[in-house]
Amino acid sequence: MTAREQYERFDHLARLGWDLHSLGIPISLAVPVTGPPVLEMRAGNGTTIHITVIRRYCGWVFTWRPWWARLWRRDKWVIAHAANAAAIIAAEVNA
Repeated sequence: MTAREQYERFDHLARLGWDLHSLGIPISLAVPVTGPPVLEMRAGNGTTIHITVIRRYCGWVFTWRPWWARLWRRDKWVIAHAANAAAIIAAEVNA
């Protein structure tokens, strides 16, 4: 992954984090020494949801599927440029 792609990934997560924070959802942005940054969101039932951003054929998407899920699940992603991405994620995670 190029430096520009790493910057874009961080930028998308920071923007989503701010939008989720504006909705009153507890979040934190984890930037590990190795590996991509991850947005940690506290769901309504108290579980921690890990949100990542990845590049797909349609552009950048946020995904919150479990790390062990091998299938691309339709209900576990949203396009990163969507104006209401934070609202969609909050609704899906807290459903």
